[in-house]
Amino acid sequence: MARVVIIGIGHGVFGRRSDATVQELAFEAFRAAIEDAGIERDLIDASVIGSVPEYHKQRSLSGVVQEYLGLNPKPVWLTEVACASGSAAIRTAWMSIKAGVHKVVAVVGCQKMTELTTPEILALMGRVGEVQWESIFGTTFPAYYAMFAQRHMHEFGTTHEQMLQVAVKNHHYGSMNPCALFQKEITMEKALASELVATPFNVYDCCANADGAACVILADEATAKKLSKKTVWLDGMGAATASMSVLRRPDLVGLPSAQEAARVAYAMAGVKADDINVAEVHDCFTIAEIMAYEDLGFCKRGEGGKFIEERRTYIGGKVAVNVDGGLKSKGHPIGSTGVSMTVEIAKQLRGEAGERQVPGAGVGLTHNVGGIGQYTFVQVLRRE
Repeated sequence: MARVVIIGIGHGVFGRRSDATVQELAFEAFRAAIEDAGIERDLIDASVIGSVPEYHKQRSLSGVVQEYLGLNPKPVWLTEVACASGSAAIRTAWMSIKAGVHKVVAVVGCQKMTELTTPEILALMGRVGEVQWESIFGTTFPAYYAMFAQRHMHEFGTTHEQMLQVAVKNHHYGSMNPCALFQKEITMEKALASELVATPFNVYDCCANADGAACVILADEATAKKLSKKTVWLDGMGAATASMSVLRRPDLVGLPSAQEAARVAYAMAGVKADDINVAEVHDCFTIAEIMAYEDLGFCKRGEGGKFIEERRTYIGGKVAVNVDGGLKSKGHPIGSTGVSMTVEIAKQLRGEAGERQVPGAGVGLTHNVGGIGQYTFVQVLRRE
């Protein structure tokens, strides 16, 4: 089957976007992507929207976005798998092109979260856990990931300071990203002194809610060669699931869905973990990035804390991770995050990341987690 190619990328500013509706945010990223691809919108056969509808007043969000983008009467789908909705949208578009149904598909991840209060968002996110036995007892996202952190500390001796090294790194790179919510560096001292959230997490262990959108334009190989010279290949697409109940997982030091999705993506692309030059991983909390190092095979199980402490995930280390700031600094508009990750890796592979550029990046990866690891999508991207 023909390979699938990214021919256009677009990214809006993440933050508290009181200046724009969700469809205006989507248009901001879409316009940038079609301009980047050098195409007119009438060449697009279909679109897929990644978003979580509970955060919006509008029911059936894909309809208003499709209309605002000027893509009617082309078909549109909405994908929703919690925080992995954007990567699910890319996978849906990829499958439609692989199947020969469409040749050019626009994927838009868009979310407006800041119209809700923090307690409302915590309640919504807590219900991603199993509602019968877990979320009814008041579980929240920070509390779930704090359990992962406590277990990782118990089994491997991981320290809170090692976790906060993730925050220091990601804010360092986020300070260079004009699309990031937070564009200032932080010190370890400032991170340690921040307010307690859920033991062992402080404020700086946690990512922030945001509004924003990102877009990629995908095409089949033959069409891409006619339309664009800015090609990045989507060669490995892994997806997997895990128990809704965290307490039914085999352990609390990693995500089985991430391990399986990585295995599938690596096999499809014909690469190994050591081949990855640059990665975007789902750092909703600092421990999540450390677990991702291990789940993706960048280091051995239990060595993630040491891996960041030795700066092996900085530019110039073994594998550069979240050099756009990650969720931690860039912000986390949940439907947009997976698409944003793919935009960043495509930019890196095209050599267009400016002062954040990873030298010689030829193979990149995205790792987008939905819920508390119920869903994980891993993509392997390649420059040729």
